[in-house]
Order: sequence, then C-alpha cells, then structure tokens
Amino acid sequence: MASSDTVTGLTARVLRLPLRRPWGPDVTRLHVIEVVLTTSGGAEGRGFGWTPTIGAGAVHALLTQDIAAWLVGRPAEPELVWDGLWRHLHEAGGGGVTTIAMAGVDLALWDLRGRRAGLGLVDLLGRRHESVEVYGSGVNRHYPLDELIEQARRWVAAGHGAVKLKVGLPDLAEDVERVAAVRSVIGPHRRLMVDANQRWDLPAARRAIAALAPYDLYWVEEPLLADATWAYAQLRRCVDVAIALGENAHTIHRFRDLLDAGACDVVQPNIVRVGGITPFLRIVELARVYGVGVAPHLLPELSGQLALTLPEPVLVEDVEDASFAALGCLAEPSGVVIENARLVAATAPGLGLRFA
Repeated sequence: MASSDTVTGLTARVLRLPLRRPWGPDVTRLHVIEVVLTTSGGAEGRGFGWTPTIGAGAVHALLTQDIAAWLVGRPAEPELVWDGLWRHLHEAGGGGVTTIAMAGVDLALWDLRGRRAGLGLVDLLGRRHESVEVYGSGVNRHYPLDELIEQARRWVAAGHGAVKLKVGLPDLAEDVERVAAVRSVIGPHRRLMVDANQRWDLPAARRAIAALAPYDLYWVEEPLLADATWAYAQLRRCVDVAIALGENAHTIHRFRDLLDAGACDVVQPNIVRVGGITPFLRIVELARVYGVGVAPHLLPELSGQLALTLPEPVLVEDVEDASFAALGCLAEPSGVVIENARLVAATAPGLGLRFA
C-alpha cells in the first residue's frame, strides 16, 4: 500500500572521489551527487547520481534549482513521481544530465520505501537468487602490457570465471597482442569480453572483430558510437560474437529503438544513467520481451542488489578498485559482499548505502 507521506525537501552535495587506479590521464576521480529527501512523516531517504568525468555540477544545479521545488508536496513513491518528473524536465533533455539527476530522486524514494518496510532492496523487490556471478573488469587501455598481464593474474587469483578488458588502440596489432596475452593468462575456459568504448567505425569494427576471433570472445562491447543504430544492426548481422551496448543509452525509448533494430545481443543499462531503479526495471522487462540478455553497467553495490531480484541470472561488473567500498566513500559497510567472484547482499533497510 502506498504511503501518505509527501516530499517536503531535497538537499544535495557533490562528492569527488579519487580513483586508486585512474581510468586514464583525464579520469582520475569519480563524482557522486548524494541526494537526501525528507517527508511529511519525518522520514528520510538517500539516493545518488554518479558521473565519472563531467557533469556533476550540472546535475547538482538541476536537483537544487529545478527538481527540489517541483518535488515538494508530491507523494513519496518512486513510480508516482518518475514519469511526471521526466516530463517536467524533458525540455532540458530526455536523458543524460536529466536522468542522472532523476536517479538521485528515484533511488532516495526506493530507499524510503525499504526503510518504511524494514527491508533491504533485494527483499523489498523479491529475492530470486542467493548470489550472482561477478566478472573482473578494468579501465585499462592505457596500461602497459606488463600491468595488464598482472591485472589478468589478479582476476584469476580472485576466482573470476569471466573478465573484460579495453580495446580500441590506434594500432589493431597492439589490441591483438593484448587480447592474446590476457587469453594466455586466463586460459581457454574463462569467458573473455572486450570493450571498445565507441572507438571504431563499422569497417574498423569488422576488421577488429575478425582479428580477435581466434581468442574466443564472449561479447564485444560498444564497438561503435552509441547512437549508430543502423551500423550496429549491420555489424550484428555479419559477426558471430555477441554485441553488447547500452551504458550510454539513457531512456527506455532508446533501448526500444536498439532492440527494434536488432542492434545487440546484450543490453547494459547503467542504473543511474537511465534514471534509477524504476526505469531500470522497465528496461529489464523490455529486454525479456525481445529475448535479449541484460548485464548491468558498473555500480556493483547497487547493480548487484538488483541482479539478485531479476528472473534470469546476470553477470555483474566489478571494475577493479572502483566500487564504493574500494573508494572508501561509505560511512558504513553496505552489506554487499563480493567473494570468490560471487556477490551476496544482506543490507540494512533501504539501499544500504550511506556516504561518508
């Protein structure tokens, strides 16, 4: 039953979190925009937006200058707020900064719901799995080959049955050398994914995927510009490896367009970039209709909780030393634990995420 609480206030702050392993010379920290909502019943919910590079100031401004006033007096229920807020903000853009800001609100409302019910998010939504598999990942395109090999060894030592590395260097031969080296370290039976981060055009993607085929790729992620729907459909028709994309798709409408076009085999919604849990669950159901797999993008402390509630087992991404726990930004342990490449969650009521 819906609560009679209404929203009475919103505050936000930006946390700048140095990365222990920079994602490149231009990405040395991540940004979390914490959102705190208060309600007429005296309750409090906490959510967050997230961005690795630019936009944190714009998200904060949108929250405090435009969203806060609109929210006051609205019901403190995520499904009752999300669509109206999206329409309210649509003039500023249907996705991107707007949906990242909306995620802070949506997550805070889900946190409120869990805390009212005395349940962690997993049990609030309905636990379907006791644990989910985590794959080892790294933003490692800039790593020298010896550092990349050492990272692959760490993944093996951690028990990962699936790993992912970055490709898309200017020299395809160097990509081949690096993928071959990682395959040699992890052996023939672990799944190996590669992520080009939109660095190829269609002819380059065809050449690269053909050159990397001997290394038995499990999927190729974002080989083309995220908006190149037609090219993705063409590429998927002419390669044998699965195509994964979606971390840079911000709305269910965009995911529908990709699925309608037959552009991919796996969708990778980022829970914050799509606007929170409410739209994420809609995207999961849409993917099920099309028979396409789901692999949530980053944020394992949140993605992992949701993965435990999904009908089908999914892979959860853990970029080395980039989780909230690894960044040391939580005021208390979240209750989400990764051990032997499996994730389990026993959180406090709500999301279980409190930032220091």
